[in-house]
Amino acid sequence: MSGLFLSKGLFPEEFFRPTVEFLLRAQQADGSIPWFDGGHCDPWDHVESAMGLSIGGEYTAAENAYRWLKNSQLDDGSWWAAYRAGEVENQERRETNFVAYIATGIWHHYLISKNTTFLREMWPCVQGAIGFVLQQQSSHGEINWAVNAKGESMVDALVTGCSSIYKSLECAVNISVVIGDPRADWRDARVALGNALRNKPERFDRTWESKSRYSMDWFYPVLTGAVPAAKAGAHLQHRWDEFVEQGMGCRCVSDEPWVTVAESCELTMALLAAGDHARAVMVYSWLHQWRDSRGEYWTGYQFVEDLLWPDERPTWTAAAILLAADALTEHTAAHHLFNQVRLLDVSAASRQQQAGRVRSW
Repeated sequence: MSGLFLSKGLFPEEFFRPTVEFLLRAQQADGSIPWFDGGHCDPWDHVESAMGLSIGGEYTAAENAYRWLKNSQLDDGSWWAAYRAGEVENQERRETNFVAYIATGIWHHYLISKNTTFLREMWPCVQGAIGFVLQQQSSHGEINWAVNAKGESMVDALVTGCSSIYKSLECAVNISVVIGDPRADWRDARVALGNALRNKPERFDRTWESKSRYSMDWFYPVLTGAVPAAKAGAHLQHRWDEFVEQGMGCRCVSDEPWVTVAESCELTMALLAAGDHARAVMVYSWLHQWRDSRGEYWTGYQFVEDLLWPDERPTWTAAAILLAADALTEHTAAHHLFNQVRLLDVSAASRQQQAGRVRSW
């Protein structure tokens, strides 16, 4: 299958139903969603898969996925790097962008489901997660990438990871406003992080080789709003030819002949954020040649060796397909999440809540 061109109002539900069913099949009894049958589960990709379930209208399954995070959250608000079959698999570290991403998922689910009761249920979990993450923010604004098994900071920062946290902080602030407990300190932390991402490149990749060869370092600041829309088009154009393979998709890294479906979906949404709708539609249209007959999607394609690699069809890749489709078609009320910054105004939200209380009387 190739050449699926999507536009506003034309979400092909029948076409994507097998992809949603794949996520449902993969979900475990405890609510966790591993990469694939028998694989491990990590907090970030688990949330990505839960968002796919929300887009597919599977609200109960999505909420069970988030409850798994609530039930497995550590006392300091974090999660370990990986789990398998209900047990911790990787106790070497807790990664800050993994931990923060629950705020993005919970806000995404609320935008679609309008389930305020569930939002309130998950509020303590979100508070704990964001509290853990912001303990790792330096005075320069960037956020350490992880905490080790001993609880010690692993001091350095990733552009992609911090960009993901930047979006999660937007979502966390919005949750706090809706809950009626607006967190000005989170808003301030987001401002400082955005400033670091835009203006302090020396605060990233200080102790290891630069990650700039990874496409996510290129487009994630656009995808998450750290690069404003007015500058996003020029930002993406600058390295377009390094990463994009015509008719195939986005490379994972600039120096490897390997395009990956999830990165291509995220680039699709970044292009929408930059106002480049035509190229967003084009890139997304290439990706369905990597779909199998059951609605699952291969991780990527090695185009020198003409090889689907690795031999995996992950849940989070399927979820990325659904997220990009939603962004292109504006199918759900969360379609804008990764192509617009919508930070709720505290005073306006308070007035709206007050009006709601008056009407209810």
